Amino acid sequence: MRVKASLRIMRRELGFYFVSPIAYIVIVVFLIATGWFFFSVFFLNGRADLREFFFALPLILAFVVPAVTMRLFSEEFSSGSYETLLTFPVSTIDILTGKFMAALIFCLLMLLPTVSYSIFVSTLGELDWGPVAAGYLGTVFLIGLLSAVGLFASALTKNQIVAFIIGAALCVFLTQVHRALFLIPAFLTGLFHFLAASTHFNNIAKGVLDSRDLLYFVSLGFLALYFSNLVIANKR
Repeated sequence: MRVKASLRIMRRELGFYFVSPIAYIVIVVFLIATGWFFFSVFFLNGRADLREFFFALPLILAFVVPAVTMRLFSEEFSSGSYETLLTFPVSTIDILTGKFMAALIFCLLMLLPTVSYSIFVSTLGELDWGPVAAGYLGTVFLIGLLSAVGLFASALTKNQIVAFIIGAALCVFLTQVHRALFLIPAFLTGLFHFLAASTHFNNIAKGVLDSRDLLYFVSLGFLALYFSNLVIANKR
């Protein structure tokens, strides 16, 4: 019954996405950003690979994914529809799981057109598909983590803009903290290096499938969802 409840909520949220103009704006902005970065760098370097594309992806997703998740709870809180949702036989875990799956699926559908970049490159040179497959695998894990973080940010406030700002700040921190390690005290460098999502993402994108990197995404994503559940359970 819990799975069915989560799936119903997931279908409901996906339906909201595809009738919302904001969702299409986010898709267009994402494809323009990735397309511009890919083609400008590709023709400049002249290499038959997607290395620079995957290098830029974490920062782009750090802004795009919170834009996708910002309305999931905040809109329900502000409109009062969350109280109506609670009258149905669903738990907070059902609601959270359904909304998380909807955000994850929507982001993966948004990512799908970028596969055409690898097809384009393969027509111009000999493309090594191994790193490409590894890069997309790492992207799936990264999107899952950022979706969980964005969901947590949305659960904190009734205002979608505030939810986006909080979510984007957390996601940018996770994806870019490795660039600011020189500002961090030496005894904390190891901790912040471990917290950097881009470090683990880059390892996977290189084709190095280390269980520690996979465990990082799963455990941190689960932790974000756990805190989200605490927040919405408290509101309930």
